[in-house]
Amino acid sequence: MADTYCPDCKRATEVVFDHSAGDTVCSECGLVLEGHSIDETSEWRTFANESGEKDPVRVGGPKNPLLAEGGLSTVISKPKGSTGEYLSSSVSRWQNRGSNPDRSLIQAFKTIAIMADRLGLVATIKDRANEIYKKVEDQKPLRGRNQDAILAACLYIACRQEDKPRTVKEICSVANGATKKEIGRAKEFIVKQLEVEMGQSMEMGTIHAGDFLRRFCFHLGMTNQAVKAAQEAVQKSEELDVRRSPISIAAAVIYIITQLSDDKKLLKDISLATGVAEGTIRNSYKDLYSYAARIVPSWFAKEEDFRQLCNP
Repeated sequence: MADTYCPDCKRATEVVFDHSAGDTVCSECGLVLEGHSIDETSEWRTFANESGEKDPVRVGGPKNPLLAEGGLSTVISKPKGSTGEYLSSSVSRWQNRGSNPDRSLIQAFKTIAIMADRLGLVATIKDRANEIYKKVEDQKPLRGRNQDAILAACLYIACRQEDKPRTVKEICSVANGATKKEIGRAKEFIVKQLEVEMGQSMEMGTIHAGDFLRRFCFHLGMTNQAVKAAQEAVQKSEELDVRRSPISIAAAVIYIITQLSDDKKLLKDISLATGVAEGTIRNSYKDLYSYAARIVPSWFAKEEDFRQLCNP
């Protein structure tokens, strides 16, 4: 019951919802305030033969436009107490063979979903990866290729296109054994195939050091103040002519910020959190060292603080 204004009673009164008729009725005067409402809650009716079924709902999952007929199908169950001869032999053979034309697609989508969940990716990235895989699979059979590398590459491209990039090493960590080299080759193959289909260059979005920074800082347990300083430093570093990958620049900036703070981080810990080799971080640090006072915000470090930085 809830309070709603009744025009007959001229005041807010308690109302009762009649689920069978879909009417909202005033409990004081009986006036129907709203009729034929749609109950959007789940329909917990079961038509299963056994009362011990775990899922009592009688509706299936949502329609998937990437699958034939939306991925919807009908499964005929035998009556309680009947023998296996209830189904016709033709239907039994069809089910035993598992001749669903979308079976391989469904399995691929499940694998992509598992990878995405392990990386904490949003549903839009997962859906984009599914679309990419479907386009490639429709255009050219993928038999003989490393399936895990193909799926991982689809996820990598989807992250880039949705402006939520992940490093190849991060993708590799959930790719069921596929190596960085295999994923790289798979990415090149997919891009080539899709460019042929579209007849134009495929856009994957430009990556920036700031795209990875907050996640790296979180893995290192840095303070909010240090994270904010690192973000400002990364933005200013884009004005410099430093020819390093965005991931390497992000790692080097984190190293500089942590060395200027009380919570210093070891180089090996930064390497582990960012996936960038220690030697690469050192080289990137050398390139940024002379610009440290320029890119690090003045509210975070003073001029004398920069003397504490290790000379490369």
